[in-house]
Amino acid sequence: MSVLDKIYEKAKQDPQKVAFPEAANEKMMQAAYETGKEGYIIPVLVGNAAELEALAAERGYDVSVFQIVDIHDEAYKNSVIERYVALEDTRLKEKALGRRMEDSLYFAMAMQKIGDADVTFAGIDNTTGDVLLAGQMIIGLKPGISTISSIGLCDIPGYEGSEGSLLAVGDSAVCTNPNPEQLASIAISACDTVHELLDWEPRCAMISYSTLGSGQGELIDKVTQALAIANEQRPDLNIDGEFQLDAAIVPAVAAKKVTRESKVAGKANVLIWPDLNVGNTAVKLIQQFGHADAYGPMLQGFNSIVCDCSRGAPVSEIKGNVVISAVRAAGSKSNR
Repeated sequence: MSVLDKIYEKAKQDPQKVAFPEAANEKMMQAAYETGKEGYIIPVLVGNAAELEALAAERGYDVSVFQIVDIHDEAYKNSVIERYVALEDTRLKEKALGRRMEDSLYFAMAMQKIGDADVTFAGIDNTTGDVLLAGQMIIGLKPGISTISSIGLCDIPGYEGSEGSLLAVGDSAVCTNPNPEQLASIAISACDTVHELLDWEPRCAMISYSTLGSGQGELIDKVTQALAIANEQRPDLNIDGEFQLDAAIVPAVAAKKVTRESKVAGKANVLIWPDLNVGNTAVKLIQQFGHADAYGPMLQGFNSIVCDCSRGAPVSEIKGNVVISAVRAAGSKSNR
């Protein structure tokens, strides 16, 4: 059974409510319908209810598969606003939230914040910047997390690591040149993500061109400072470094290069890149030369799960990311 098959099985055991604020989009509605009909999620379409019902019928979908929320339903909108502003950790007052909820993206996230949805899934009609801004404003960041980032899951043929052919990597998509505090946040978020999604005990390596002081310079200093911050903030997590890539994942290399005790060296299942130059290039190398399947990027750092998919993604990929997001949401609930 592939990793995606296992994730699909987990989703079916505890379907989550996924809000689709771009539900009128043909690909998005198809992905919502198929994942809902197959029992992986409870799809919640957010927008103009009459338009969405008409489009669903026109496309041959059984409308009963969906929950449809009309953003023009004033009674429900006022209920969402009232419950949102009553929360302690929200930034917007009634009027400001009400104005933003004219946009279905903000409406869906407000529903998520109060618990009427578990995930907001967007990215085809809205830019990544739109999704990130709305998420930070409405959902907010996890305590102790200073930046939004991403993680990907690579399934690498022929690779025999501590989790078989699987390796989690981040950030390869969002945070361009993280400072030490941001890099620490990325590592912490990545550990939480793989635990939520895969039930792994994370072993997280901070990657550099140096292993434990074999090199010197400000690029290395950033990684070692990030490690210290991460270990101070989350001493419960196994985060270690700085390691070169081979010292992080190859036991024989780690035995030579890492002379002190480490729960991570040689058996890391999560790799944290020092910046986006490294991360983006590394993932493309893994895909092109390792012939790996790469799932993601999965956004992380928000108080609850927000997903930004690629505008050019086919329906099959959108469905996979919807299911992954739902499993993460279920996992984050069980870990609270």
